[in-house]
Amino acid sequence: MSYEETTIEGRNAVLEAFRAGKTIDKLFVQDGCQDGPVRTIVREARKGDTLIQYVAKERLNQMSETGNHQGVIAFAAAYSYAEVEDILDAAREKGEPPFIFILDGIEDPHNLGAIIRTANLAGAHGVIIPKRRAVGLTSTVARTSAGALHYTPVAHVTNLAVTMEELKKEGLWFVCADMVGESMYRLNLTGPIGLVIGNEGSGVSRLVKEKCDMAASIPMNGNIDSLNASVAAGVLAYEIVRQRLNIK
Repeated sequence: MSYEETTIEGRNAVLEAFRAGKTIDKLFVQDGCQDGPVRTIVREARKGDTLIQYVAKERLNQMSETGNHQGVIAFAAAYSYAEVEDILDAAREKGEPPFIFILDGIEDPHNLGAIIRTANLAGAHGVIIPKRRAVGLTSTVARTSAGALHYTPVAHVTNLAVTMEELKKEGLWFVCADMVGESMYRLNLTGPIGLVIGNEGSGVSRLVKEKCDMAASIPMNGNIDSLNASVAAGVLAYEIVRQRLNIK
């Protein structure tokens, strides 16, 4: 199910969005606004684990498209999120070992959309993203995915490391992209696998990296030292595909 709007402004509109059950990724509240309606909105936001940020009125004015934000602007997911179990179910239905993308703090919506598109084309069963410090399913992500969001479930979770531990109980093991890791061509990347891609600048966070079973590097012979996050995801994903298909 897709949602019709991604930016919601004004107290009544934002409150109704929460009460209607829309997935609100982020709520921006004007600093110093403490009246009843705003407190009600914040209370609703906390029920759904929405990221709440208090900002200056000038910031809200810059963000506003209507010029009538009344101290609150919400960003709703352009598409509804799946559950992690939905992703595992998709693998079971196909009779395949799970293949899941784990994205640790991707901030650029174009990168997220491109990675979801790659995940779909590589036959991955789903994508998992964190609720905080990362981009959600915005309309830009949806456009960049070129329709893949209709077919590839995306779950967002509070804690990636905890989710990875739970998935290990389901038999998954995890490989993360790491410039100082073992060459991806020397690793066995078959079986139930989670491919972990880190933030565009800082890479995979320490806590998530500690949950990974191995680190894979992409051989590079150029004059610069790293690939764009979505390109790195694509290169590693297709090495996994090659090995899953047992192509020599």
